[in-house]
Amino acid sequence: MPEPPRKRGLRRFAIDTDPLRNAPFRRLWIGQGVSFVGFQVTSVAVPVQVYDISHSSAWVGALGIVSLVPLIVFGLWGGAVADHMDRRKLLLASSLITWASTLLLLVQALLGLDSLLLLMAVVGVQSVGFAVSSPTRSAIVPRLFPKEEVAAATTLNFTASQVGMLAGPLLAGLVIGTGHYSLAYGLDAVLFTVGLYAALRLPDLPPLGDVPAAAPGLRSVWDGLRYLGTQPVLMMSFVVDIIAMGVAMPRALFPEVADERFGGAHAVGWLFASIAIGSVLGGLMSGWIGRVHRQGVALVAAIVAWGLAVAAAGLAHSLWLAVALLAVGGAADLISAVFRQTMLQTYAPDEMRGRLQGVFTVVVAGGPRLGDLRAGVTATAVGATASWVGGGVACAVLVVVAALAAPALLRYDTRTAAGTAEPAAGGPGA
Repeated sequence: MPEPPRKRGLRRFAIDTDPLRNAPFRRLWIGQGVSFVGFQVTSVAVPVQVYDISHSSAWVGALGIVSLVPLIVFGLWGGAVADHMDRRKLLLASSLITWASTLLLLVQALLGLDSLLLLMAVVGVQSVGFAVSSPTRSAIVPRLFPKEEVAAATTLNFTASQVGMLAGPLLAGLVIGTGHYSLAYGLDAVLFTVGLYAALRLPDLPPLGDVPAAAPGLRSVWDGLRYLGTQPVLMMSFVVDIIAMGVAMPRALFPEVADERFGGAHAVGWLFASIAIGSVLGGLMSGWIGRVHRQGVALVAAIVAWGLAVAAAGLAHSLWLAVALLAVGGAADLISAVFRQTMLQTYAPDEMRGRLQGVFTVVVAGGPRLGDLRAGVTATAVGATASWVGGGVACAVLVVVAALAAPALLRYDTRTAAGTAEPAAGGPGA
């Protein structure tokens, strides 16, 4: 019997769950989703604890630099290693580093040390683990699916991450409200074990083709960057994301604004969760994304929407209006993230995928940290509102200028661009 037209119409917009039939991916997806809830609890608890100790948004913004340096170094190197060795083993080892750093945060909270330098150091270690595990996990996905299913699997991964970014901050708001940061870090440590189990249960994922005996080093990283330089579409997808996050992200201002404008601890959880609320809703209604062919234009439009929504939220004097506007921005950010990741995973050859995912991790995770620094320092000079609103407006303007300056991104169309990327020179670790 033919499917009712109404049902067909709804399914065109609902998220595609077919990739969850793949057992290794399903475990990885669940593990990532659960562990990311705990990771986000810690991501809120650390800046709030830093602000509680220092009473300075500049110190909160400094967390971005502390984590950015390891992200750049180990994100690029980790991506090269992911092209060189079994990706399952690398994911497990790097996840253990992240887990150990969470245990260190728990210990310092239990002992009541209140040391800014210690917090900064542990955040740096945590960034090392994240910088290696993130590109490795992303590079695993195309090995588990045919090319036409990568977009759906990518959307599921981003949506799971956004669920974590929604639930984590809300949980953090409740836990931090008790005044015990150790509860937040302890919850993260427990939830992270699910992600470790998922990594352990993955099949072996050795590199495809011949692998040089020498360990990957600077030359391997350089080969990946040189290859990226020959691909203007991929390069510009990274540039516009740096603009989106580095210029517009208002996250470092959330503790100050929650304290001074919206009434304290209960508000900070909602502010940190607000972007994820929109991302989750956007993900649940993302069935149409795979049918968009002019992905470059769609990417630019989504980032403009993100910047304008952030700017509007910075003017809101109602917590719920600010949350709603940031949620609109979060939906736009989810759309842009899926397009960028899909373009990368389907455009790049497997022998370069780990290294390019390393660059992707540096950009995706490093951009918001640059945004934290920009927001915190600017707020100290001109005030939180000017920093917040100005960043959103500047983002919308700059991304349009960048796209017009590099029309290859605006011309990108999946119907004509598939398979046009230049082959990589040399093999993994060449």
